[in-house]
Amino acid sequence: MATETHSADAASSGGMPQLDFSTWGNQIFWLVLTLIVIYFVLSRVALPRIAAILAERQGTITSDLAAAEDLKSKAKEAEAAYDKALVDARAEAHRIVAEAKAEIQDDLDAAIAKADAEIAAKSAESEKAIADIRAGAMEAVKDVATETAQEIVSAMGGKADAKAITAAVDARLKG
Repeated sequence: MATETHSADAASSGGMPQLDFSTWGNQIFWLVLTLIVIYFVLSRVALPRIAAILAERQGTITSDLAAAEDLKSKAKEAEAAYDKALVDARAEAHRIVAEAKAEIQDDLDAAIAKADAEIAAKSAESEKAIADIRAGAMEAVKDVATETAQEIVSAMGGKADAKAITAAVDARLKG
């Protein structure tokens, strides 16, 4: 009954019941009991789960960093292999170009030599033909000169000696 009157007094006084010194013993008991329960719940259930999650995250971060470092080294190796392959490909291309130039130069030299030989042969044929034409022309000039000299001597009333006229024409043609 005393508690009922006391509660009625506290309710009628309009103050805060937590500050009523007569109920502090009960309040301290329940406060300690609640804190102990909260401590055990946190230490046995919540904090181990949080610690496990943090450890798992830290492990994931560590493994991801290790994987990233591994991938970075693999990327560097791949880049080095790519650069080497590029250098090798350029060297191979230069070699192929040099071989092609050499083959083309050889073919060109052979074609030039063949053309030079054909030109020399045609030039020799042409020179021979020109020499034949000159010889034929000289023979024709000699014949014409001889006949003309005989006709001139006959027209002047003399007797034409064929040997003398031929010798005179040959002497004049030689210079």
